[in-house]
Amino acid sequence: MAAAADRPRRVRVQRDGPLLIEGPVEVVDEHGEVTVSDRFEVAICTCRRSRLYPWCDTSHRRRERPTGSKAADEGHHT
Repeated sequence: MAAAADRPRRVRVQRDGPLLIEGPVEVVDEHGEVTVSDRFEVAICTCRRSRLYPWCDTSHRRRERPTGSKAADEGHHT
């Protein structure tokens, strides 16, 4: 796919998240395999945790236990 000649493709970088790229795009991995998306914007995984790699599936989000949970408080009563 050729990029539009009238302006550069926009890539948005997010802290602890994927690269957001205006589509359509072709992604070439380290083995030369080409993956294509015709979407208007795509999220490219940068953490390699995605099951849909190279596309982001939000696996980068951390799941934290809530503070003050019952399990954390057990055995700490006076």
